[in-house]
Amino acid sequence: MPLRVQLGYLLLLSLPIACASWTVTHEEIFREPRDFCQKQSKNGKSLLQRKFFYLFTCEYCFSHYVALFFLILTRFQMLLPGWRGYLIAWFALVWITNVYTSTFNRLRLEIKHENVTIATDQAIQKKWEDEVPKAALPELVPDLVPEHIPQRVPTISAIQR
Repeated sequence: MPLRVQLGYLLLLSLPIACASWTVTHEEIFREPRDFCQKQSKNGKSLLQRKFFYLFTCEYCFSHYVALFFLILTRFQMLLPGWRGYLIAWFALVWITNVYTSTFNRLRLEIKHENVTIATDQAIQKKWEDEVPKAALPELVPDLVPEHIPQRVPTISAIQR
């Protein structure tokens, strides 16, 4: 198989692996089993038991096993034939999968931060509007609030700039 096709397979196969790994280790639908696994990984009697249950709580660890499943399912090999091609493909799939999950996690954090900033701005604006009557604004800062400009309350975003 040409290298270009192998890279295409690599990028495409990593998507369902990332999806499955993220869903099992982060999403609400698997919360109860994940909570059980977290307890077992901390309170298990043997090292083997603790490590086994830890696999279901870490997307990086779990992605190795999901990638192995997809590798067996698709018989995807990279660069070399035989077991060496499977080994290279396995680690390449895990690496690309973790690039995808890290990117997704970063995107979620940025969206959450943006939502918190918006909510804080709205709370400050509401508090400002409740505490300072609109009629008093021109008296407080007469040069900054001309009659023809609508009155706006400063936001955290504006203050940070």
